[in-house]
Amino acid sequence: MRYSIALLMTLVAAVGCGHRLPPAAQMMHPGPGVGGPGPGVVGPIGPNMGGGCGPGQGMMGASQIHFVGPEGMNIQWDMGGDGQFNSDPLVAPVRYNFGQGQIYRLKLMRIAGYEGVELYPTIEVAPVLPRTAAYLEHNAIPVQFTQEDLDQVLSGNFVTKVIYLPDAEYQELAVAGVETLVSTRLDPGVDPIVEADRRGSILAIIRLGNKMLEQVAGDEVGGGAMMAGGGGFGGGMPDGYNGGQWGMPITGTPIGLPGPPHVPLGVPAGLQKHEIRNHTRTRIPEPTESIRVNARQVPGVSYPQPANRMRILEWNR
Repeated sequence: MRYSIALLMTLVAAVGCGHRLPPAAQMMHPGPGVGGPGPGVVGPIGPNMGGGCGPGQGMMGASQIHFVGPEGMNIQWDMGGDGQFNSDPLVAPVRYNFGQGQIYRLKLMRIAGYEGVELYPTIEVAPVLPRTAAYLEHNAIPVQFTQEDLDQVLSGNFVTKVIYLPDAEYQELAVAGVETLVSTRLDPGVDPIVEADRRGSILAIIRLGNKMLEQVAGDEVGGGAMMAGGGGFGGGMPDGYNGGQWGMPITGTPIGLPGPPHVPLGVPAGLQKHEIRNHTRTRIPEPTESIRVNARQVPGVSYPQPANRMRILEWNR
């Protein structure tokens, strides 16, 4: 055994001597300057937010969501990212499979006791983890909007609900195997997502506010001036205006950051050239096409020579 340990230490010393690998976080990116805003850092977005897969069709698998209540509540979601909420309505209590690692914009209607109220929460379905794989394979994730949640939202508060699978030391708090943390029930300043991650493994995150996404008419913002293409934000758009917010730059850079703030819309860009030179000294060898392993065990294996002759001596009286 001591010979094996010595051999392993020798191999580690030989491989690690004289080489310095970048940090693990840096190795997750393909090169320098790509950690800015863009697809590399934006969280996973579901089909209702511009993604390409439907519920239950994500590349990472699906988690079954059990909408427990209120009973009779209708649930729809935005399937194309255009704010249409054109999915087939579900009526709680109901179950449906949603793709993991995606965010879905829901629409809640016909809520008992809240006639005429429509809410548009988002549900973020967490990717499967080794800790949650067995549970998700046999169980649905319970989601319930309580009267307390609805009253908090209608009074102007923002509610975040985190459903998680607790670790062993927190199992006594769980009901039906999972536990839900609600932001309005925690102490001020406590992040329910951070707290749930500390207690166990997150299964889903629900964010609920009172913003109306379908009932705001265009003429309610700036008297319809912006929607009609007329004046707005101080009267009149500049010549050559091609969309976007006035005063925001239109020149992009290779790392996804906007150009300098002195470049307004409608005039020639002040930034004409953007160049990044990487002077990092690197040594990246070519991939190994073949490998040969020579192994030796000390001491070796020694068996006795098998018998090839037998002699029998029998005495009789």
